[in-house]
Amino acid sequence: MADAQQVSARSVPDKQADAASRRTVMIALVANALIAVAKLAAGLMTGSSAMLAEAAHSVADTVNQAFLRVSLSLSTREPTPDQPFGHGQERFVWTLFAAVGMFLAGAAFAVGYGVYELLKPSKESGSFTPAYVVLALSLVAEGSSWLRARKQTKQEAAEANRGLLDHVRRSRDPNVKMVLFEDTAALAGIVIAAVGLGMHQLTGASAWDSGASVVIGVMLITVALFLARDTRHLLIGAAAQPEEREAIEHTIESHPGIAKVHELLTLVLGPQALLVAARVDLRDDLAGDEVERLSNEIDEQLREAVPDVKEVFLDATP
Repeated sequence: MADAQQVSARSVPDKQADAASRRTVMIALVANALIAVAKLAAGLMTGSSAMLAEAAHSVADTVNQAFLRVSLSLSTREPTPDQPFGHGQERFVWTLFAAVGMFLAGAAFAVGYGVYELLKPSKESGSFTPAYVVLALSLVAEGSSWLRARKQTKQEAAEANRGLLDHVRRSRDPNVKMVLFEDTAALAGIVIAAVGLGMHQLTGASAWDSGASVVIGVMLITVALFLARDTRHLLIGAAAQPEEREAIEHTIESHPGIAKVHELLTLVLGPQALLVAARVDLRDDLAGDEVERLSNEIDEQLREAVPDVKEVFLDATP
């Protein structure tokens, strides 16, 4: 018998979850692209800083959705000798790119242009009607995208037996989380822009409009930092969640052929993919064929206990 018993299975993406994520991302992408054009036109016609900031926001959202769509395609590729555990972490890399894009849109344009307009306000302003029309249409489009993202996230939360907010916080799938956060920020941005425009119209002070641009930018920066922190945690080698590790250890220890679990290591390979490596002490009376059967049984039991387990390595250590 070899000293190390290894049981490995290729990471198989959850095709249903991937298909749902693709639909959600594509709807958000199309909606944001159309909205970006409309906001830009309205911003140029009215001279509103808040509308131009919202246009930059929608452009950033469109680019981000394109990044996420690319990540969905790349992450489902089959494992290769150079990438033996698959390409699931592509999701995390492209989500980090999207967070950086959102940060730049918020910091470089929305905040920067808003501060510039506060210091040197423009004297010209057109009719506010186009801006209000575009904001109303944007509210409908963004609201539809947000409702779809929320519906999918709520279904996933129910399947995981968690509350919605708890699931969003703990989920390893960055795609729906990104769409949900972006659409929430977009809805908030629409309200902020409308308030800024309304106060500008009522008071005649353009500082309200410029201030709304700054607030929108700060909100984008906050969301971007949160997403970047979340993604960074997964990229640098996150372990399974505490309840998953507990279930994995209990499953291995409860097998009659295992005397003791000396060490348990887990690693996130993708949104629905975990690697499990364990050093275990086997019962001394096990024969060679029983060790092979034990390994197969533990592999199957782990996948039943924690469906995200895709790779299992057992090291029989005296």
